[in-house]
Amino acid sequence: MRLCSIASGSSGNCIYVGTDTTHLLIDAGISGKRIEEGLGRLELSLRDIDAILITHEHADHVNGLGVLLRKREIPVYATRGTIRRLKEMRSLGSIPEELLWEIKEEERFIIKDITVAPMQISHDAAQPVAYRFRHDKRRVGVVTDLGTYTDYTIESLKGLDAVLLEANHDVRMLETGPYPYYLKRRISGERGHLSNELSGRLLSRILNAGMQAVVLGHLSKENNLAELAYETVRVEITMAENEFKGTDFPIMVAKRDEMSEVVCV
Repeated sequence: MRLCSIASGSSGNCIYVGTDTTHLLIDAGISGKRIEEGLGRLELSLRDIDAILITHEHADHVNGLGVLLRKREIPVYATRGTIRRLKEMRSLGSIPEELLWEIKEEERFIIKDITVAPMQISHDAAQPVAYRFRHDKRRVGVVTDLGTYTDYTIESLKGLDAVLLEANHDVRMLETGPYPYYLKRRISGERGHLSNELSGRLLSRILNAGMQAVVLGHLSKENNLAELAYETVRVEITMAENEFKGTDFPIMVAKRDEMSEVVCV
């Protein structure tokens, strides 16, 4: 199974997960042109995409969806709450009803040779989810836009071979930055986004000896730095009460305007 961030950040998100025969996009929050360029670098095109899985309806996750669907009719999977909001978004245009497939948290479904398991997350959207993917015995997770985590989150993410996990902001940069107070509270709240510290602490609870790669994603342009996210997460893992250190696993940071390396598990 392969995992690659085409774009990840507060300004737009699109993640690829696939196998030799199945090709999925998680979110389409950047321009259709950038998505097609990213697929081209993976030696794929829109004709190869079997489905688009939407995490939630915020613009940085769906801005390019309407354009893609006008170019090619691709099935779109999302929760009932998210589908309702997508239909209300004039910027997306009219999405044909037959392309919308309703999913439910903790109800697995299969797209060709990949089993998809949506999971609940805490975010200020209608009905947001994260996704876990399984092909044969390999498991990958794409988990962003959650303000906090619980025992449920930890149990849901155990046993992964690779994960793209949010490390949205540095707490001090957010506190002293230019955002208005209400927005700072939203981001740092339990229905906002994971800080670097919380990302590292969550990782320390789900790491296992089989973990092959960690990708930090959805970094804020104004309230984080790639180097800071990397170092903070690594320190949190090392300081945690577990058998692992931050240097035991490959950790990379997904960028807003560049594709990540392709993770193969």
